[in-house]
Amino acid sequence: MKVLFIAPETRVRRFHNLDNLPADVTLVFVGSFPTLEEVIRQGADADFLIADAVSTVSKEMIDAMPNLKLIHSEGVGYEGFDVKAATARGIYVCNCAGINASAVAEQAILLMLAVLRHLVEGDDRVRSAQQIETKNQYIMEGIPELGGLKVGLIGFGAIAKETAKKLRAFGSEVFYTGRRPAPKETEAAYGVKYLSLGDLLACCDIVSLHLASNKETFHYIGEAELLKFKPGAILINTARGEIVDQEALVRALKDGRISGAGLDTLYPEPVQADNPLLNLPEALHYKVTFSPHIGGTTQQTFYRAPVMIWENIFACAEGRTPRNIVSK
Repeated sequence: MKVLFIAPETRVRRFHNLDNLPADVTLVFVGSFPTLEEVIRQGADADFLIADAVSTVSKEMIDAMPNLKLIHSEGVGYEGFDVKAATARGIYVCNCAGINASAVAEQAILLMLAVLRHLVEGDDRVRSAQQIETKNQYIMEGIPELGGLKVGLIGFGAIAKETAKKLRAFGSEVFYTGRRPAPKETEAAYGVKYLSLGDLLACCDIVSLHLASNKETFHYIGEAELLKFKPGAILINTARGEIVDQEALVRALKDGRISGAGLDTLYPEPVQADNPLLNLPEALHYKVTFSPHIGGTTQQTFYRAPVMIWENIFACAEGRTPRNIVSK
């Protein structure tokens, strides 16, 4: 049985319990962003493929592996995987849905607080001996508490639910939107209220994105949506960069329609130096707080995910149906 990893070998060896694998399992590592030629050279005869959630698994790769039975994302995302090509071959595509929900929720709230409290700018100013001036500036401008704000969650899957649960501890009023309202008992359990997208954008001080990346959600937040934001609102994105029209977000920041953004992910990744959000005018430099797409990459997540992945691999190898199938 041959398993191909499109992921860093050092990370896999740290978090996967590889010592207890059967003797007939062969592991091959090609890194997170290999060429098609490298994948074919080392993994053409692979039975299983485990890929970094932001990696590409193309039709050409899939077609070049005749023995392939399962493609598994290391995380939740799989937008770079050609699911259609896998489905046509009868190959399972699975992810680790829900495995990092608590971790990403922590990151979303971190970014909310970082933007509200001017964390990055404040750190820089204290380091340049401007502590008192900066403190007085922030006092006069007003520092809002998270507990006094309305937070809107776009999407209400596992991560959004965890975010809502954690926001209850702060005392925030939490709203959500999605294809349809959740059952009343679910709303009560998480302390949330359903609103249409337009109403949520108009009333919430913070809008946090919790959507999967697909054709329907590409540029889900664009010019029209940003015009509906409550003046001075903050955008948080711990989902995927392509959900936001980055050029439109730059214009909204320049126009002062929104006061800031906290972004754990940009588009494309790896992030390029010419990304418009990395090239804001100096006066807007601190309006955006970035983190390097680490919302779901906690130690706990990386120890939990391999358990699910190997359970699915062995299930498939034994003719059983794996969990968390995202292919049809």
